[in-house]
Amino acid sequence: MLYYKQFLHPQSTEWIVFIHGAGGSSAVWHKQLRDFQKEFNLLLIDLRGHGKSADLPKAIWNEEYTFEAVTKDIIEVLEHLDLPPAHFMGVSLGTILARQLAEMRPDRVKSLVMAGAISRLTIQSRMLVVVGNSLKRIIPYMWLYRLFAYIVLPRRQHAESRSLFINEAQKLCQKEFIRWFKLTKDINPLLNYFKERDLGIPTLYIMGDQDVMFLEPVRKLVRVHKSSLLEVLDNCGHVVNVEKPDQFNQLSLAFLKNQV
Repeated sequence: MLYYKQFLHPQSTEWIVFIHGAGGSSAVWHKQLRDFQKEFNLLLIDLRGHGKSADLPKAIWNEEYTFEAVTKDIIEVLEHLDLPPAHFMGVSLGTILARQLAEMRPDRVKSLVMAGAISRLTIQSRMLVVVGNSLKRIIPYMWLYRLFAYIVLPRRQHAESRSLFINEAQKLCQKEFIRWFKLTKDINPLLNYFKERDLGIPTLYIMGDQDVMFLEPVRKLVRVHKSSLLEVLDNCGHVVNVEKPDQFNQLSLAFLKNQV
C-alpha cells in the first residue's frame, strides 16, 4: 500500500485528500497544512515510486503503468482507512489522477480543487512529450526532468517550486521515471474524454497567469463544464500552491466551505 499521512481534526468529519504530481511528493503541500488542518481532516499520499512510497517493497510495480492502475493505488488507501466521501486536491499531473478517481468512484468525491491543472496538451507540451520519449532511455532522467522543469517553470519567481520538484524527483530511479513517462501516451485521449464528460462535481481550478502551457485549455474547459470555476493568480506559474500559498489557501478554503 502507498505511504500516507493523516492530520486529524478534533471535531470536523470532513476530509481533504491531497494528490501530488509526477516527480513530486506530498511535501509539495507543506504550505497548505497549517491553514487546512484548522478546518478539515487531511490525508496526504505519496504516489507509487515517489516520496516515502519509493521505499516500500512494492515500490517498483511489474505491470505497465496506466492512469487507472495508479488511481487504484489511491482508492486502496481510501478503502483501507474507510474514508467517507472527501474533497480531493491535486496539483499538475495529480489533477488528472483526481479527475480519474472521480470518474471511477464518483461516490467518494464531494468536490475537486485543481492546482495547475492539466486539462489538455498544447502544441508545446506535445513537443516536450515527443522529445522526452525519444531521449528517455538515452540520457539520465534527471537531465530530462530538469529541462522540463525549466520549460514549465522558467521565471525567477518559479525557482522555489522548480527546486522543490527537482529535489523530490531525485528520489526516483531511471526505471521508475520511464514507467511514469510512458503514461504520456495516454494523456490526450483521456483528457479528450474528460472534456466531453462533465461529472457535475463542484470543481475549482486555480491557475497562474504565467502557466503558458496549461492555462488556456483550462479556460476553454470551464466554459463548457457548468459545475466548474476558474481563479487565475497574477504573476504566478504552474505550481500555484507553492508560489502563491496565501491566495491559494484563501480561495480553496472559501470554495471547500461552500461544499460542506
